[in-house]
Amino acid sequence: MKHIRNRHISLNILSILVLLIFTGTANATNGYFSNGYSTENKGMAGAGVALPQGALDASLNPATMAFVGNRIDLGVSIFNPNRQYKISGNPSGFPGTFGPTPGTVKSDSRWFIVPSAGANWQYDDKNSFGISIYGNGGMNTDYDKKTFYGSSPTGVDLMQLFVAPTYARKIASKHALAISPIFAYQRFEAKGLQAFSAFSSSPDNLTNNGHDSSFGYGAKIGYMGEVLPYLNVGLVYQTKIYMSEFDEYKGLFAEKGDFDIPSTWTAGVAIKPMKDLVFLIDVQKIYYSDVKSVNNPLLPNIQKSLLGKDNGAGFGWDDITVLKLGVQWKSSKDWTWRAGYSIGEQPISDSEVLFNILAPGIIKEHASVGVTKAIGNNQEIKFALMHAFSNSVKGPNKLEAPGQQTIELKMNQWEFSIGYAWKF
Repeated sequence: MKHIRNRHISLNILSILVLLIFTGTANATNGYFSNGYSTENKGMAGAGVALPQGALDASLNPATMAFVGNRIDLGVSIFNPNRQYKISGNPSGFPGTFGPTPGTVKSDSRWFIVPSAGANWQYDDKNSFGISIYGNGGMNTDYDKKTFYGSSPTGVDLMQLFVAPTYARKIASKHALAISPIFAYQRFEAKGLQAFSAFSSSPDNLTNNGHDSSFGYGAKIGYMGEVLPYLNVGLVYQTKIYMSEFDEYKGLFAEKGDFDIPSTWTAGVAIKPMKDLVFLIDVQKIYYSDVKSVNNPLLPNIQKSLLGKDNGAGFGWDDITVLKLGVQWKSSKDWTWRAGYSIGEQPISDSEVLFNILAPGIIKEHASVGVTKAIGNNQEIKFALMHAFSNSVKGPNKLEAPGQQTIELKMNQWEFSIGYAWKF
């Protein structure tokens, strides 16, 4: 009876968290993928594919869920991305050119509250079932200006929510395989893009149509095992997530409003030189080239095809690789300390800065610290602080006369996270 009651309570908590997450999501980002989802991972710059931590582990590697036992993990982050663009040089006014007004403009909407949740039930010595709820974000801008001579404000808002039920099975005492079907929800809005109507296959479905929703599915498979007494290995692959189209923005995104979510893989190790000290090394690859609306370049596509067509212009994002380094030290029964640093590529080349005024996902480096305090035998409270160092990309406005205008995108981020765990 006790187990049934605990399971009922945990499902109610997860339901509340789903409703909260639907209010909006933004995270410290590699492109627009979060660098970490659980409070523990955030404290180590997103590393941990080979280290079991809690019931949000399916967000990183579902196989680690086989080792975390019965528990619920809840988290909330306060995220502060600071974004701006600077345009230098006056528009030429030549026929066929497009030059925005020069100046420096900072994005509003700088504070976001981001909840997350997970639960895991250990069925027996080998099998566990769980669910993790988390999100991607960060592709959000809100410029209080007619940036592209449209309406004010100008910007976009993208939110992605993932619900990942997980089955994990130990194939040996210290090795596990797992699979997580992924059910995804997206919400998107664009504002102030009227100046691109002449380039659109469906001008009525280009901008200022409010939020539109999209649903889809994919899967994640993972392995984690202790290959030596001092070495864990983790491997995970997430398929491309196939989403329904944004019908209200089929005149903006390539393939009639398609905005699928790219595939990724992550490989990592956890090195344990002593009992309570772990060093983590993860490598992640994100395939933005999977999605035409993200990967298609501005030129020559905008000259040869209309927005919304299969070869319509996109954001020109490239695939990226991210290296994540973390350390965890359990100084006593009650205290666990963490730190991390990630170094990655950013997906935007200097030739793609014009359209990416809307989506300046240019962060390359994150540093973070974190701590967990045990409360008795069954509860934990966790904290993490992350800073994404300022980065900029500068390039020419490709729709202007050569040398006429340059555009610089700039961003930095802060994030504070708090989490709670209940073991039952």
